[in-house]
Amino acid sequence: MKNAMARYALILEYDGSRYCGWQRQSHSASVQQCVEEAVSEVANQQVTLVASGRTDTAVHAFAQCAHFDTSAVREHKAWVLGVNAILPADVSVRSVTQVGDNFHARHSTVGRSYRYVILNRSSRSALMADRLAVIYQQLDHQLMHQAAQCLVGEHDFSSFRAAGCQARHAMREIRSIEVSRDRHRVTIEITGNAFLHNMVRIIVGSLIMIGTGRQSVRWLSDVLAAKDRTKAGTTAVPHGLYFMGPDYAPEFAIPDWRDSLPMGPF
Repeated sequence: MKNAMARYALILEYDGSRYCGWQRQSHSASVQQCVEEAVSEVANQQVTLVASGRTDTAVHAFAQCAHFDTSAVREHKAWVLGVNAILPADVSVRSVTQVGDNFHARHSTVGRSYRYVILNRSSRSALMADRLAVIYQQLDHQLMHQAAQCLVGEHDFSSFRAAGCQARHAMREIRSIEVSRDRHRVTIEITGNAFLHNMVRIIVGSLIMIGTGRQSVRWLSDVLAAKDRTKAGTTAVPHGLYFMGPDYAPEFAIPDWRDSLPMGPF
């Protein structure tokens, strides 16, 4: 008798440097393809993953969530260890949780968080070259933080939207945005309900212009009001961006990524 289908949610961590992003592409290796092949091998059947959100080329993830359906029966430990034994070193399953059919990795999210990491010094990094951005000119993180507060709330973020963005509209809610410094590292933390294509990186590129003194604090609110992508700063490089993780209602019992914050460049 065939086993009933069950749904599982994976929490994944990956270095996006070698990948064209999360989503499968015909021209290049993707994180989705990499993980689907490993999970399918452990399940001994073809599975398809649905992620909480797509990440672009060279963007990293600390706690990406993706669900899949399967009739294969494995212990949770076997899913984690078995899939990780197949995956390359730059992709890792951190946990697996069996969930109900009412859970959807993307549609069940109630929030998402990103972190952008900048090395702000006069020389580049050899050890972290693909895992952070480098700005040689001194950044005033306090001015950046002050300017960023105009973005908190629900707004039309058309000025911070990539030209090829396929979202139906540009209304999004930023719940918090913090800019801080720890010696040579400047970190920008953004939490919101959802994000447009390249939205975080365009915000960061605009904040860098303020931090280097090329624009005033007031300028960012003018950019927001303009609803015009050409008014904002350049799109910051992808390798400084980390998708920290999605938030879900407690009923789904998905591990909270905040309970295991990372070390290293963070």
